[in-house]
Amino acid sequence: MNRLALGIAGMALLHAGPAATWLPAVRRGLPGLAGVGARDHVALTFDDGPGPESTPWFLDELARLRCRATFFVLGEMLERSPALGRRIAEEGHEMAVHGWRHDNALLTRPGRVTAEMGRAAGLVTAVTGVRPVWYRPPYGVLSAETLVAARRWELRPVLWTAWAKDWTRSATPASVLATLGPGLRGGATILLHDSDHTSAPGAWRSALGALGELVDRCRSAGLRVGPLSDHGYLA
Repeated sequence: MNRLALGIAGMALLHAGPAATWLPAVRRGLPGLAGVGARDHVALTFDDGPGPESTPWFLDELARLRCRATFFVLGEMLERSPALGRRIAEEGHEMAVHGWRHDNALLTRPGRVTAEMGRAAGLVTAVTGVRPVWYRPPYGVLSAETLVAARRWELRPVLWTAWAKDWTRSATPASVLATLGPGLRGGATILLHDSDHTSAPGAWRSALGALGELVDRCRSAGLRVGPLSDHGYLA
């Protein structure tokens, strides 16, 4: 997102209210921020990892599917499992920033989001050798500080067009597919979780169990599936 677009997005957020950015109506009004991309592509993204008990299963399944994705990592999780972070990058996936901790930007003291976003971005670079491009705020909450911080650290904010609600205790592979169904179209950015760090224990299994069918459905519809870097992202 260039500076002009970022400024426009910031004004829109201030008008709509920063905590409202996760709402579908707000994201429809900001297609670039929502992650709307090329009509023949679906961006596959994962939040909250890397988790040593769960992320390797997703990497194995993605390898089986010959599919790449974007992983929005938490700095505190990557710090605990740097080898797993290197594996994500070595297997051709894109690593992006989800913050240091999974904190709501509206409830943190001034300056903390900026410092921790930079710390997380620096760790991604140190672990993978690649500077991250994307930033997704926890809970989808973009405050004025997060927008300014993203520009400072040269990160592009992006949310999602469809989420799976895979973080709940009752989630199953079938519920994940049913929830994503209406939003599964060309240009979509799909939000899943490869860790239960902030979810119900074991909830990641619902996303993992749905992953193969999800990719198959996209490909059967003539859609490519991959990371945000291949998404033809609207800047």
